[in-house]
Amino acid sequence: MLEVRNLEVVYDDVMLVLRGVSLRVPAGSIVALLGANGAGKTTLLRALSGLLDVHDGEITKGSVLIDGEPVHGLRPAQIVRRGVSQVMEGRRIFGELTVEENLKVGAHTAARAVADNLDRVYGLFPLLKERRRNVSGYLSGGEQQMLAVGRALMAGPRYLLLDEPSLGLAPSLVRQIRDLVVEINKQGTTVLLVEQNATMALSVADHGYVMETGKIVMDRPAAELLADEDIKEFYLGLGAEGTVKSFREVKHYRRRKRWLS
Repeated sequence: MLEVRNLEVVYDDVMLVLRGVSLRVPAGSIVALLGANGAGKTTLLRALSGLLDVHDGEITKGSVLIDGEPVHGLRPAQIVRRGVSQVMEGRRIFGELTVEENLKVGAHTAARAVADNLDRVYGLFPLLKERRRNVSGYLSGGEQQMLAVGRALMAGPRYLLLDEPSLGLAPSLVRQIRDLVVEINKQGTTVLLVEQNATMALSVADHGYVMETGKIVMDRPAAELLADEDIKEFYLGLGAEGTVKSFREVKHYRRRKRWLS
């Protein structure tokens, strides 16, 4: 299990971003983390993968554990070796390298399993196999997202952290990403899915968390969150009986969310 207990994170010694966050990602599951921009979702992923130092952040309270063992004091490469890989928002591929070179970069902590992991990635993403010698910078946005996910899988992770994988993609590609998340999970990889696309995330998740202003404000099975009237109104833009609300109405609802009162 990947677990966060009462986590607090501060940036630049003054800005408190996470405020006592606790979250559990059981082995074999898909867990969705929802929240608006600025809620603290990416900061939480940085804490899980050991990347806070790069952004002048630090954990001031709480702990991150993998199978009961604390990892919040480890370097990123050590955390990857313990089975955690992250796909960052914005893809972050190496545009000058070929597709296969990008994938092999992701295998630097699992050098003995490069061939097996490459076969797995090409099985999940046949298009990447077709274009393995192409320069990555010329791929489309959806193809680059596939490459970013594939690169993370090259480390053979037990836990995969996905930060907004559907961001900026056409609806057809969002459906592909959703199906790939399900397939990756079926192959034995646990997934923490951070998304603003609540419908997509909750449709595949076993459990869901909602984060607001650095705190977890809701924590329920995904099916219950998907049926919750508050979640429908704010995150899905739906009113009573599934009617679509205007942007102005949704913004107004932000000021009267029951869990923030």
